Amino acid sequence: MTDTTNQGFAPGTRPDLPPPVSESGVIGWLRHNLFSSWWDTLLTLGAIYLIYLIVPPFVTWAFLDATWNFVPEVLSGEKSPQISDCTSGGACWIFVRARFGQFFYGFYPDAERWRVNIVLILLVASIYGLLAERVKNKQPIAWFFFLIFPILAFVLLYGGFGLEVVPTQQWGGFMLTLIISGIGIVFSLPIGILLALGRRSQLPVVHLLCTLFIEFARGVPLITILFMANVMLPLFLPPGVEFNILVRILIGVTLFASAYMAEVIRGGLQALPKGQYEGAMAMGLGYWQMMRLIIMPQALRVAIPSIVNNFISLAQDTTLVAIVGLYDFLNIVRAGSRDSNWIGTEIEGYVFCGVVYWAFCFAMSRYSMHLERKLHTGHKR
Repeated sequence: MTDTTNQGFAPGTRPDLPPPVSESGVIGWLRHNLFSSWWDTLLTLGAIYLIYLIVPPFVTWAFLDATWNFVPEVLSGEKSPQISDCTSGGACWIFVRARFGQFFYGFYPDAERWRVNIVLILLVASIYGLLAERVKNKQPIAWFFFLIFPILAFVLLYGGFGLEVVPTQQWGGFMLTLIISGIGIVFSLPIGILLALGRRSQLPVVHLLCTLFIEFARGVPLITILFMANVMLPLFLPPGVEFNILVRILIGVTLFASAYMAEVIRGGLQALPKGQYEGAMAMGLGYWQMMRLIIMPQALRVAIPSIVNNFISLAQDTTLVAIVGLYDFLNIVRAGSRDSNWIGTEIEGYVFCGVVYWAFCFAMSRYSMHLERKLHTGHKR
């Protein structure tokens, strides 16, 4: 006799039986992503054990047992803060509090630090105006940022026109890191575009010069460029002509970053199909019109991840200027931890530096991801 109890129904869908239980929610996600096989289970348990070994002791040291506040004698002005005030056994964060002004402004005079604050406010406002989507008319902001702001920032920071002159030897800390990385980022992109176009040029002289410069800059480490800018460049100048050391370092960092940026842009240009060039020429566009309106916007969109990666690397490489005697953010924190009153606070200083650098670079990375999503770079429509 034929069994007809399951005829007409797919397996597991008989109406007289309850539906199969589907794993969903947190338990289903854990089973699918973390415990789907014995190997995944072993890796998950190992990672959990590693986190257990690292995170709780760090949280205890950095937060629970840390010293956050000055002792009453320091608050009343009877004594200066020092490492002996940290008796809890955890992190001595009063070191960062006591030296925060120097970490940010370097050796800039206390009475003139308002000038740095104004420059920082103008910088943040200008960047927000250029990047924020809610700001529609960006042309005046762009003119201000690229033409007026550099001159205004230099006058405010250096002095003159009734302001006290603060030589660049007194600049330092996070302010100096922002100056070096900001100028390198702003100027390396347009110079890199010109170098990339020059390397692809049909003119032999232009192609050769751009190729030689790019290969030379990419063939030596940044520290070599800094030494050349600091030591060798004055040897080629006429007698009596001197360049400020910070200006020399800015030129060296910008040219070094431009060489790497040129290769990133060239990769974006080569990624475009030949039809884009042919279509632009068929429309009667000239070379610079074609590059400005058709080719370069697409090439930059393709190269967004690599461009931002170069920006992040440049921001981190600014720590190398300590080799030529400039007190950037990391170098001035290291110098502060070597003070006789703060010997033993190196770990706190490095952790503080790491958090600040991470926040700075993570912000650029997140904006890069936002641009990729906005422009559908690397995503299917």
